[in-house]
Amino acid sequence: DKVLFESTGRGKSKSVELEDVKFHQCVRLSRFENDRTISFIPPDGEFELMSYRLNTHVKPLIWIESVIERHVHSRVEYMIKAKSQFKRRSTANNVEVVIPVPADADSPKFKTTVGSVKYAPEQNAITWTIKSFPGGKEYLMRAHFGLPSVECEDSEGKPPIQVKFEIPYFTTSGIQVRYLKIIEKSGYQALPWVRYITQNGDYQLRTN
Repeated sequence: DKVLFESTGRGKSKSVELEDVKFHQCVRLSRFENDRTISFIPPDGEFELMSYRLNTHVKPLIWIESVIERHVHSRVEYMIKAKSQFKRRSTANNVEVVIPVPADADSPKFKTTVGSVKYAPEQNAITWTIKSFPGGKEYLMRAHFGLPSVECEDSEGKPPIQVKFEIPYFTTSGIQVRYLKIIEKSGYQALPWVRYITQNGDYQLRTN
């Protein structure tokens, strides 16, 4: 099913079309169809109230560019650029860029403008960690490895670069909860509280 919602922000409001909308069985569907209010009696424990899919093009929130230079019978050099493509008022936390390297790579050397880089030989990868990545920024990282046996690799057979992150107080769709009202007849004091957080999905980038 498709549902139209109004997104909110500092600019003009606009409608967002959500597809494959699914509600938990506790939601009163008749109320939602009438005035778009999600009314429900929550079950015990944690549960997923609603899921949906966006059919609009969403640019990667953290864009990665990679250049890999192989020097025959000597070494390989990685040049990685990470760029945040969201507004400056938001910040991505715990960003991890996992870059695959050859199994026989050795003697690692790293240089980065921010964060830290670690080599995990058991995973044939290096991980570039950035604890705090503000919007509208870009950072660079270089890695050098000795490579005893430089061979032409099949680009389709190489693992992709993976990116992990989370952005609090941010939604890709722009949808916001306008109000949360708790009706508690037993007299128990309940505190309404809403938190937004955006996490990476299956975000991978093929290398050259």
